[in-house]
Amino acid sequence: MPELPEVETVCRGLAPLLSGRRLARVEVRRRDLRIPFPPGFAASLTGRRVDGIRRRAKYILIDLDDGQVLIIHLGMAGRMQITDPRVPLGPHDHVIFTTDDDCQIRFNDPRRFGLMTLTPADKLAEHKLFRHLGPDPLEDTFTAEILSSALKGRKTSIKAALLDQRIVVGVGNIYACESLHRAGISPKRKAGTVAGALARRLVPAIKKVLKDAIAAGGSSLRDHVQVSGELGYFQHAWRVYGREGESCKHCKTAIVTRIVQGGRSTFYCRNCQR
Repeated sequence: MPELPEVETVCRGLAPLLSGRRLARVEVRRRDLRIPFPPGFAASLTGRRVDGIRRRAKYILIDLDDGQVLIIHLGMAGRMQITDPRVPLGPHDHVIFTTDDDCQIRFNDPRRFGLMTLTPADKLAEHKLFRHLGPDPLEDTFTAEILSSALKGRKTSIKAALLDQRIVVGVGNIYACESLHRAGISPKRKAGTVAGALARRLVPAIKKVLKDAIAAGGSSLRDHVQVSGELGYFQHAWRVYGREGESCKHCKTAIVTRIVQGGRSTFYCRNCQR
């Protein structure tokens, strides 16, 4: 599933194409994705001007001139891609947006785990998709103190805690592994013990990993591509993720170990991370 850097990369790719443009045509080619489209979805969007594009957690938010917000989640394999209108529609091109300058963007989702819906902008924070979410790790409000407070008393592993969107949003499996390695913290450590100096190491590590990944266009494993169709390149900078049995890029002596936590693979260095 795309994590924060991949979604941020898509938002930044869409912004110059959509901001200030009107949606001249919107075609919806099926009744639902993960959830049904709202009634009159295409008609509600057609003719609307895009006032801005932003991200909340792993969601793309498109602000419209009528006070509505188009919410998009890419799911496991969804893509928003610029496509030449002359290219025939594929079986997984489910929503087609055409702007008033004839730019066409297709939402392609073979697995149909993505979603699109609408909500009034002033109701966004209390929407069921957002009301439980924690702080965004790239905002100034995400601090060591905030993280320490959220983790206090938690007996689960710090790796599992970082995947909990109530504690911090957008940090998925890849970036949790990479952040913990940069901070020198074992993924097996109890979350409640990550406070003080450990939290002051972990918060900037999370921010740095995410910013580096965004700069590289995200990580492309199987499905993620940028709006232009170009792959992301951060996978070439992974220090531990997916590197089981290889030498640690930091200490150069220990090998990267893989364990399973909560059904997810965790990669770490036993020497560097305590």
